[in-house]
Amino acid sequence: MNIGIITPQGWTGEFNGWDPARAWSRTVDVARLAEALGFESVWLYDHLHTVPRPTEEITFESFTSLTAIAAATDRVRLGHVVICTAFRNPALLAKMISTMDVISGGRMEVGIGAGWKRDEWLAYGYGFPDTKERLATLADHLEVIKRMLAPGRATYAGEHASVGDAINVPKPLQEHLPIMVGGNGPKVTWRLAARHADELNVDGMRPDDVGAALPVIRSRCEEIGRDPDSLAVSAHVWWEDWAMSSQERVDRLGAYRELGVSRVITMLRETAESDEALAKFADECRAAGATLEASTALGA
Repeated sequence: MNIGIITPQGWTGEFNGWDPARAWSRTVDVARLAEALGFESVWLYDHLHTVPRPTEEITFESFTSLTAIAAATDRVRLGHVVICTAFRNPALLAKMISTMDVISGGRMEVGIGAGWKRDEWLAYGYGFPDTKERLATLADHLEVIKRMLAPGRATYAGEHASVGDAINVPKPLQEHLPIMVGGNGPKVTWRLAARHADELNVDGMRPDDVGAALPVIRSRCEEIGRDPDSLAVSAHVWWEDWAMSSQERVDRLGAYRELGVSRVITMLRETAESDEALAKFADECRAAGATLEASTALGA
C-alpha cells in the first residue's frame, strides 16, 4: 500500500492569517519533504473557497500549484484529490494535464470527480446543477479526457461536452496516464470508475466501510465484463480522522492495507507548521506495512 500526502494549500484554514509568499513557500517545502521522506505521491485539493465556510483566506489554485510542485520535485507522483470537473472544459483540462506530465517527467495522474462545494460553484458563476446533472457531466467529461489523452485526434459528442477532431500535442510522456475517479456513489460514480478509471478513490471511508463497499465495487466491474482486480481502490482520509494516538494510526493504516487498499491519500494539518509531524507519520506508515522509499530527510 502506497501513501500520498496532500500538501497544505490553505483550504482547511491552515494558512489563515499567513502572508501568501510565506504560505506558498511552506506548500513547496512540504511537497519536497514528502518526497524526501519516501511518500509515493503528492496531491492537492481542487477548491476555490475555504472549508467548511468560505472565508477571505488563502486557498491556492490547484493546477498552477501542482505545476510549480512538479518543477520542484523529482520522484513523487502528482495529482488532484479530486478535480471538480465542471470548473474546466474537459478538453482543455486534458491539454493541461498532458503538458504537466511533460513538465513533471511523466508523473501526473488525473484524479477527478463531480464536485460538491455549493458556495464556490455559485460564487464563481458555475451555477449548481443537481447531483444527476453533475454526474452526467462527469461521464461526458471522462469520455472527452480519455480521447484527448489517447493517440491521434479526439472526437466525441455528448450532451454536456464534445470535441471535434481536437489535436492534443504534446501527448503525455506516460504511455498510459492513470485516471482516478473519486466519490462514494455506488450507483453512478462507481460504475463510471469501472468503465473509465484505473483507480476508484473512496472519500472519508473508514476501514469497516471500505470492507463493506468492496463487494459492490467488484460487482460494478463484473457488470461490464471487467476484471475487478484491474480497478485499484484507494482511500482519501480526512485530516480530522487522525486525531488519535500513534498506535491507533498504525492500526488504522494497517486495516486499510489488509483490505487491499492500493493507497491512502491524506493531509496532516500540522504539516503547515511542523516538519516533525510528517516525519512521525512516515514512521507510522512504515510500522503499518505501507510502502515508502528510503528516507533522505531530517538526517535519516
